[in-house]
Amino acid sequence: MSFSFDEAARSVRDALTDAGQGLVEREAMVELVALCAVAGEHLLVIGPPGTAKSEAVRRTARALGGGYFEYLLGRFTEPSEIFGPVDLRKLREGLVETETAGMLPEAEVAFLDEVFLGSTAILNTLLGLLNERVFRRGHTRMRCPLRVCVGASNALPEDEALAAFADRFLVRTFVAPVPDPRLEDLLAGGASLWKAEEARTASLEALDVLARAAREADLGPVRPHLAHALRTLRGAGIALSDRRMVKAQRLVAAAAALAGRATPGVADLWPLVYAVPTQEAQALARDVLRELLAHSENPALSAAALEASAGPLARAQRIAQAGRAVLAARPGEGDGEALASWRLKLEGVAREMDAGFAPEALPEELRAVREELRVALAQVPRTEAA
Repeated sequence: MSFSFDEAARSVRDALTDAGQGLVEREAMVELVALCAVAGEHLLVIGPPGTAKSEAVRRTARALGGGYFEYLLGRFTEPSEIFGPVDLRKLREGLVETETAGMLPEAEVAFLDEVFLGSTAILNTLLGLLNERVFRRGHTRMRCPLRVCVGASNALPEDEALAAFADRFLVRTFVAPVPDPRLEDLLAGGASLWKAEEARTASLEALDVLARAAREADLGPVRPHLAHALRTLRGAGIALSDRRMVKAQRLVAAAAALAGRATPGVADLWPLVYAVPTQEAQALARDVLRELLAHSENPALSAAALEASAGPLARAQRIAQAGRAVLAARPGEGDGEALASWRLKLEGVAREMDAGFAPEALPEELRAVREELRVALAQVPRTEAA
């Protein structure tokens, strides 16, 4: 099946929506995996154990299609556990070749937990694989289909040698346990993950269409704005390496492609925040780039855009998506308890809209959803719902 640019963007967008269902406070991480897959870059996730990092990557990998490899590294992990065992038949002939079937060199999406615990031999081999998409070991030389590798760790490394390896992960995101106000959502979302539900998936062909569009995008119009943002970061004491600044353009182009835009604009500059290496510096970047990031919006990556920018357009898109999801989940008329629960969810979304935007300042998309909420609330009065 061949995809047009619009069809590919819509296919990936729908798949990401389904992949993020039930993953409370991890929707942005799901979207960043897809952003990196289109940009051809890698993602580093920093956060404590038990924060659904691996589940988010697994679900995104299923949504995007292709081969998936996952491993928890330790001090005693052998290279063969990651890259495959030595082919004993070839070894008898004096050739050191690796059997890579089902291992990292043949995966499109990879997740390496505790990535900095890998041995020097593993990390050195990974460097070539991540940078060049080439696996080298003994007599084995092979091109790798890897779209994105997600590395996870509890903290950024302090060792300089490991820091140099960590710099190969262009995008950084920092996750924390779900906050108290969303514990009910966490419990409900976690329970929903146990159910085997049919989820929409994209295909590698759709991903290729978007990746090609990102590579061919004309960055000329947005480049002056990106340069201004980088100067602003420098002025605030946030230094990015030349490599990071150049590669940030890939993220901007990929964000535009996923949004269905052939030409990147100011609305697509928000991924720059994720290219900033530390959590503290990212917080400062959001502050000093506040005016520029206010233009951020992305229908496919709304959670990531909102987290990066905290801008009004991105926030409006996020609330509108939540409102449409609640409206679509209306229970049957005879179930009073379910209707009461549904009404509470409607009211919660309406309150979030009203708290975030004055009536006269509601974006058009949000205005339409707000009217649908009003009609639905009128149809299910409190007395009937209770």
